[in-house]
Amino acid sequence: MSRVCEVCGKGPRFGHRVSHAHNLTNRRWNINLQSVRAVVGGSTKRMKVCTSCIRNGKVKKAA
Repeated sequence: MSRVCEVCGKGPRFGHRVSHAHNLTNRRWNINLQSVRAVVGGSTKRMKVCTSCIRNGKVKKAA
């Protein structure tokens, strides 16, 4: 399953999990994707969109 927003292209960010002994292991921060029915070109389409795009009005939700 792709973890990328279909509107802005934002994907997961990578970094390190840091223990108390400062051992570093890899980790990732996934973005908050929601599956929404959006109006695209006059018809409805199911899209995976991040919540920041929904909040900022970049997606017109289908009624």
